[in-house]
Amino acid sequence: MRALVVDDEPSLVRAVVGYLVREGFDVQSAADGEQALRIARQDNPDVVVLDLMLPGIDGVEVCRVLRTFSDAYVVMLTARADEVDKLIGLSVGADDYLTKPFSSRELVARIRTMLRRPRGPGGSPPSALTTDVGGEPSVRRFGALAVDPQAREVRIDATPVALTRTEFDVLDALSERPRQAFTRSQLIERVWGADWFGDEHLVDIHIGHLRRKFDDDPQHPRYILTVRGIGYRMGPG
Repeated sequence: MRALVVDDEPSLVRAVVGYLVREGFDVQSAADGEQALRIARQDNPDVVVLDLMLPGIDGVEVCRVLRTFSDAYVVMLTARADEVDKLIGLSVGADDYLTKPFSSRELVARIRTMLRRPRGPGGSPPSALTTDVGGEPSVRRFGALAVDPQAREVRIDATPVALTRTEFDVLDALSERPRQAFTRSQLIERVWGADWFGDEHLVDIHIGHLRRKFDDDPQHPRYILTVRGIGYRMGPG
């Protein structure tokens, strides 16, 4: 597995790179956004550890550009606990975040959990609600929204909607069982894995991404409904 560590703190980079190397990763590092994007284009990393505050191009812009040519998992790092920073970073396609200071062991555990998730077509088992007569996953339809789990494609009125891996995985879990109201912990277990640890409100952030991309008003939802006191399910209220 290839990893790219992007931060302008040399001591932090050394610690994270050393830990990842010991875990068997092929690791590159960069101290600024421009260098990070050059390396990412050349080496196509599987995961990028990306600091929010960088000299030159900041981490938000790096992540935005990275998403135009790479589907690498992105873990955003921030030195400030301000929720706005976390939301901004994740809104451009980061899959997870950590607030400094953090342990290298925790970071590696998060990365390992993400990399164990199914990648590419066929990541989810078909259910009775979503199979055709041949037993293959069929397209799941919710009004104008169509979810194709085998091709990992999403369309609204035949127009493709670009989702990150994590956004698709959350939608895949919800759409597979549209009558079920999922708790945050159930979605965490389904998408991030049973051994993931961190803030469960990460789910809310990715639900927010999906709603924005679908132009879905949370007050009058067409696709993703908030079930008060529980979590989320597919379908209008």
